[in-house]
Amino acid sequence: MQTQEMTRTKEPASAGDTILSVNNIEVIYDHVILVLKGVSLTIPRGGIVALLGANGAGKTTTLKAISNLLGAERGEVTKGKIVFKGDEVQALSPNDLVRKGCIQVMEGRHCFGHLSIEENLLTGAYTRKDGAAAIKADLEMVYNYFPRLRERRQSQAGYTSGGEQQMCAIGRALMSRPEMILLDEPSMGLAPQLVEEIFEIVKQLNEREGVSFLLAEQNTNVALRYATYGYILEAGRIVLDGDAKALRDNEDVKEFYLGVGGEGRKSFRNVKHYKRRKRWLA
Repeated sequence: MQTQEMTRTKEPASAGDTILSVNNIEVIYDHVILVLKGVSLTIPRGGIVALLGANGAGKTTTLKAISNLLGAERGEVTKGKIVFKGDEVQALSPNDLVRKGCIQVMEGRHCFGHLSIEENLLTGAYTRKDGAAAIKADLEMVYNYFPRLRERRQSQAGYTSGGEQQMCAIGRALMSRPEMILLDEPSMGLAPQLVEEIFEIVKQLNEREGVSFLLAEQNTNVALRYATYGYILEAGRIVLDGDAKALRDNEDVKEFYLGVGGEGRKSFRNVKHYKRRKRWLA
């Protein structure tokens, strides 16, 4: 696939160079409901990190804590700190964080259904002040990564397919020229072939444009094939983390998230309490 690179100057990644760190945060909703408990993550510059876990584990809340979107849901970070590019950012507004280079692609895509695909993409550039020519160049870059969007550029987004809307949502995020994208459940509701296509484009964006990714995913198998490192979240706590290959080979991960263990397919419900709690949380 031929692509046109972003015109921004990329900073070279160095060993140990961290773009985002989440340090021991707690999140409370409605002043009483504790959702995240001591969550810590580190994302290296130029890396792809997977945040894994079942539905309700706290993955989306973690991403919204980072992108400062909790306030709209009566949630708040009550402990810990979030550091992006060396600065604490939990007090920033979401649009200030976008200007700083970090943007979230929400679960469920959330395109503006009444706008065309191209109009949706252009809304992603609303924080930019570098002129129409630069925005036009990046629009062309997005179309090179997502040729299907070029074909549907004048179509009303609400009438496009789920895969096209996911591409539109990622393309809209790219129009802000991010250094980091928080990608929430990119595989949700998509056919397996489309999931592979989306993740391949994420890999290309990471390698060619230097964009760092934090992927919140239930599809552990796909996420661990594309990520270099992973964290497993359960009931608002990180219960396991490590190199993606090591997690793929971990017997507990195979049993509880990939569905296959040393003795074949097992029931998560039957074995989780006596085995996983002992190994992971003891």
